[in-house]
Amino acid sequence: MRPDGQYVLYWMTAYRRGQANFSLQRAVEWCRELNKPLLILEGLQSDYPWASDRLHRFVIQGMVDNARHFSGHTVTYYPYVESEPGAGRGLLRTLVSSACVVVGDDFPCFFLPRMVSAVAARTPVRMELVDSNGLLPMRTAPKVFSRAFDFRRFLQRELLPHLAERPQTDPLADIALPTTTVRADILQRWPAVVLDDADQDTRWLSKLPIDHQVHSVPSQGGSVEANRRLESFVTQKLTRYGDDRNQPDKPATSGLSAYLHFGHLSAHTIFDRVTREVAWSPDQVSPKVTGSQTGWWGAAASVEGFLDQLTTWRELGFNMCWQRTDFDQFDSLPDWAIQTLETHTEDPRDFSYDLEQFEQAATHDPLWNAAQRELVRDGHMHNYLRMLWGKKILEWTESPRVALDVMIHLNNKYALDGRNPNSYSGIFWVLGRYDRAWGPERPIFGKIRYMSSANTARKLKLKLYLAKYGPLQQQSLLDPAPR
Repeated sequence: MRPDGQYVLYWMTAYRRGQANFSLQRAVEWCRELNKPLLILEGLQSDYPWASDRLHRFVIQGMVDNARHFSGHTVTYYPYVESEPGAGRGLLRTLVSSACVVVGDDFPCFFLPRMVSAVAARTPVRMELVDSNGLLPMRTAPKVFSRAFDFRRFLQRELLPHLAERPQTDPLADIALPTTTVRADILQRWPAVVLDDADQDTRWLSKLPIDHQVHSVPSQGGSVEANRRLESFVTQKLTRYGDDRNQPDKPATSGLSAYLHFGHLSAHTIFDRVTREVAWSPDQVSPKVTGSQTGWWGAAASVEGFLDQLTTWRELGFNMCWQRTDFDQFDSLPDWAIQTLETHTEDPRDFSYDLEQFEQAATHDPLWNAAQRELVRDGHMHNYLRMLWGKKILEWTESPRVALDVMIHLNNKYALDGRNPNSYSGIFWVLGRYDRAWGPERPIFGKIRYMSSANTARKLKLKLYLAKYGPLQQQSLLDPAPR
C-alpha cells in the first residue's frame, strides 16, 4: 500500500453499477481509512473477443447511468472507451502510479481473469479483488460440484448466513470524501467518453473498430432499465413464473440475465426485491437439507422456482468457472459424457450444417430457425428453446467438439448474456455437464439427454413466437416435423 498516494482507485470491469456492489463498498472503506478521494475507472476495450455494436452499446448505456449516479457523490468517475486497439494501453498503469491502493472486480469468466492477473502481476501497490458476483461467495464452495442436486444440498447448508451479509444499497450515501481530478495530460491522451453523444448518436459507434454487423438491439442497458425490469417482473410475472416460464407465447421469465452479466444489477438486489414482494423471511426455510428443488425456501412454487434459478443454477456456473480454467473446453465434461459422445462421433447424420448455415438460420427445422433468429435479432433466446437449440447443433454437426465450438461462437457473438458462467453452464449442459446418463443409447447422442423439435412443439405454445421469428411458410410446425 502507498499511504502517500493521491487516491484510492476502483477499477470497474465486471460490476458496472453504483449500488449493491461489494467492490465499490471496499474501495469506499479504504477511502475512509486513508482519508483519500475515490477515482473510479470504467473502461471498455475495442478488441475484446466478439466486440460489436450490440455489446458496446449495452455497456455504454450502463456508463450513462453510472455517470448520472456518481455525479451526485463526491467521487471522480472516469469512463473510457477505446477508440482503436491499443489506444488505452498505459492508462491503467498511469492511474495506478498515483494510487494508494487498487480495488478490482473478481469475475471468473471470459478474458477478465487473464487481464486482471496480468495487471496484478505488474502493479506496484496493493491490489484487492472483490467478489460481488452472487449471493454465495465463490470461495465458500470447497470443490467443483458436478450435479445441481449436490450443489443445492450444499447451498441449503451454507447459504443463509451469507444472505445476511448484504452489500450496502449505496456505499456512497451520506459520505463526504475528499475530491480529486484526473490530470489534464491524462485526459488529453486518454479522453473520457462524452456519454451523451455515445448514448444518442449511433454514428459514434460506427467509428469504432468493432463488428458492426451485430447490430444494437432494442433492449436498453444500464442499472436504471435493469431495476425497471426487475420491478416489472416482480409485480407482473413472478406469480406466473412456475406455470409459464417455459412458454414462449406467455412470457414469464425475468429478462434480467444480461443485466446480471454486465453487472448492471446485483443478485442481492433481485433477491431482496423478490423476497420483499412475498414477505419472505429466513424463518420460513425448512430445517431439512434434502437437495430438493422445492420445499426448502418455504415459499410459493413460483417463488421457489425462481430462487432456485437465481441461487442453484446461477451460482453453479460460477462454482465451475472460478475453480477450473478449462471450464470452456470439451475435456472438462464428465468422463461418461466424453466417452459416449466420442463413441458416437462417427455416427451418420441425417442433416449436417456448417457455421454459416447455422448463423443464417438456414436449417430444415422451423423451430430451430426461429430460435436462432431470436438470438440474432434481439440478443436473447427463450430459456427452454435454448436447450433445444443446443441439442440440435449437436445432432447436425460433424462432431461434438465442432458442435461445442458452434454453440460458444453463436452464443458469445449474439447473446447479451453470453460470455458468462451461466451461459457456459447452459451450453455444456447440452453435452452432459450437470446431467446424468440416459438410456437407451441413441445415434449421435449416445447416453446424452435427447430433445426433439416435434416433442417441444407439442409441449409449448408457439403460435405467437413463430409468427414473430419464423417465416410464414415455416409455421406448420405440428405437421410432420424433423426429429
